[in-house]
Amino acid sequence: MFQQMKNIDQAFRQVRHFTLVVIIGSLFLCGFTLYKSYQLVNRLQNKVYVLANHKALEAYASERKENIPVEARDHIKTFHEYFFTLDSDEKVIRSNISKALYLADVSAKRVYDNLKENGYYTNIISGNISQQIKVDSVQVNTKQYPYYFRCYATQSIIRTTSQVLRSLLTEGYLRSVSRSDNNPHGFLIERWQTLDNRDVKTENR
Repeated sequence: MFQQMKNIDQAFRQVRHFTLVVIIGSLFLCGFTLYKSYQLVNRLQNKVYVLANHKALEAYASERKENIPVEARDHIKTFHEYFFTLDSDEKVIRSNISKALYLADVSAKRVYDNLKENGYYTNIISGNISQQIKVDSVQVNTKQYPYYFRCYATQSIIRTTSQVLRSLLTEGYLRSVSRSDNNPHGFLIERWQTLDNRDVKTENR
């Protein structure tokens, strides 16, 4: 009888140990599952899918500071393309300049007013001149705020009988502002000025 009681006690201990192992294993499995689920949710929160041309393209969310150099260069490039791309059409000129002035402060407006006062845009319209620009490179110093930049570009001025290539070098500073439809990068160009703008080559057409 004592042997039987001993066997029951031993069996009870084994069942208790087995139950503890099962409970600990279950807790570990639940904890591991929760940890992996949390990781997956975090990964999915950093993914955005953009629908373009009936295709879902994956985009990734990132901190603004990681994109500052790229966005700054694109902002400067966009501003120069709007400001210096002109055709012999008053509406085109007004539209491009208007878009450019959203990206810069009064320093750009001052340059525009001076050119307008000197009849620059009138000459483009009356002479059927087209002006295009190619931004060669943009250097931005993001170590100090506001961010100093230099923009190197080539202007192409196309007249009826000739085409003039001009080198263009400008500088300025970038200040962070709120993003908007008119200013998607959230930067404003300040103290913008032209350092060099001279003829490089003239070709007959």
